Amino acid sequence: GTLGDGEQIESVLIPTEERRTLCISSQAGCALGCTFCATGTMGFRRNLSAAEITGQVRELVLRDPADKPTNIVFMGMGEPLLNWPAVDTALTILNSPAGFGIGARHITVSTVGIVPGMHHLARRPEQFRLAISVHAARADVRGALMPIDRRYPLTDVLQAAEAFRRRITFEYVLIEGRNDTDDDAASLAAIARRTGANVNLLPLHPGGGGDLGPTSNNRMHRFRDILLAHGVEAVI
Repeated sequence: GTLGDGEQIESVLIPTEERRTLCISSQAGCALGCTFCATGTMGFRRNLSAAEITGQVRELVLRDPADKPTNIVFMGMGEPLLNWPAVDTALTILNSPAGFGIGARHITVSTVGIVPGMHHLARRPEQFRLAISVHAARADVRGALMPIDRRYPLTDVLQAAEAFRRRITFEYVLIEGRNDTDDDAASLAAIARRTGANVNLLPLHPGGGGDLGPTSNNRMHRFRDILLAHGVEAVI
């Protein structure tokens, strides 16, 4: 979509048999520069207003009321917890019966691990879901993939996750030779068990990561099977 000042953002409707999930943006561009992410190469343009965030849902419903989403994920452009005032308001509008009336458990905020923002979200009484972009369970690997790890190290992020006390998902993009070994899977399983998280394994989008390559199908399934063997709920 194009905003009033010409900035562009993405919203993606993902229909399945049992739900219609809308993936929405919270910023135009992103400042975090994760090495596997196409949005990161754009740099940061600006924060969206609460109206621009919720307007992504409104435009979809105006186009076709039958497309009204059952689920919302803040997984489009931007880091939602770096735009907390607008996201905070948007969550209320999305959830309120006077707004879109979408249940809090059907709204997921995804973060790289902005610890102060995680605490803000945890203080809200509603059962909003949290997804954490982990992408590597070892500090050296994560720091190389995600510069933000130097500001908010994974150990601090996991502490905040333990304090969240609600359903948490770990997002993990599998990158060939970087974070996809058996040892990586075992390390990920350990932190997932500690926080009670389930794991969403994602194939690397070939357009996202410059010289990074996607993990093979066989290795992805092996990685998932190791997580399952450790008692961690994991899907590709």
